[in-house]
Amino acid sequence: MDTLKRFSTWPAVVLLTVVTGTSASAQSDLSGSWVSIQHEDALERGAGPYQVDYTGLPLNEEGRAKALSYSASQYSMLERQCAFWPPHYIVMGPWGLRIWPELDPVTGRTIAWTIGPFEDRGTTTIWLDGRRHPSENARHLQGGFTTGKWEGHTLVTTTTHMKAGAIRRNGAPSSDQEIMTMRLIRHGDLLTVLVVIEDPIYLTEPYMLSKTFRQSTDVPPLLPTGPPCTPAFEGTKADGSVPHILPGRNTAIDELMTLYHIPVEAALGGANTMYPEYRKKLKDAFVRPDRCPANCGPGGQ
Repeated sequence: MDTLKRFSTWPAVVLLTVVTGTSASAQSDLSGSWVSIQHEDALERGAGPYQVDYTGLPLNEEGRAKALSYSASQYSMLERQCAFWPPHYIVMGPWGLRIWPELDPVTGRTIAWTIGPFEDRGTTTIWLDGRRHPSENARHLQGGFTTGKWEGHTLVTTTTHMKAGAIRRNGAPSSDQEIMTMRLIRHGDLLTVLVVIEDPIYLTEPYMLSKTFRQSTDVPPLLPTGPPCTPAFEGTKADGSVPHILPGRNTAIDELMTLYHIPVEAALGGANTMYPEYRKKLKDAFVRPDRCPANCGPGGQ
């Protein structure tokens, strides 16, 4: 009788094994070092964009006003020299990634994936153990708080509780109310990271950005806490003032018009500038500028 009972449980055990095995096998191994493939968005991931180039950004009036007031000299202030970019800098910046799993010491299961920090971005830990996001009143961190789940071979994550920052390296802002949805998709030695940013303070629509990385053994190991940062006086005023540009005083507002004949209204962004229809709208009025001889872009590009 005991033998019959023992064998009668086999179908359930086999079924559980098959279901569990299928779920686990669908998960990609994201671990390793990933170097950035600089095949797109050259200015954004190189020397940096033009000072007033918000094309393709769904900025609202508040976001546009804050962007136009931005001065890069802010980062010379002692209290801002060690301020990291938000987690979406993973796809916005020029650097590579190092990713590793966090294992449960008892079961050996992967309970989180960690995207290591770099010199200007904090650690992103993607929790897979079902924990909830903190209260809206909880402390906001440079790396935010991230949870994730697998959808087939794609790791889908949600990040909240970030600090305010920027969605473009010319000061186009992001707020601490931002919600970031990120998808990590591996194809062999390629890793595509797709980010969707929703920001009720500065954006009228979600903003999407992606980047592709290639697995490499040449990326140096990254410390779990990132490199040390020591503020130093860089010659800025010590009177507590914050470098900024007053409303109506941004002299770079027509720079794209001068160089490339891109209308100022397009350079100032807005949701309509994200879509192909807007390009068709400008087609009849656009006049191709003369070929740039050399060193026309930021940083001599």
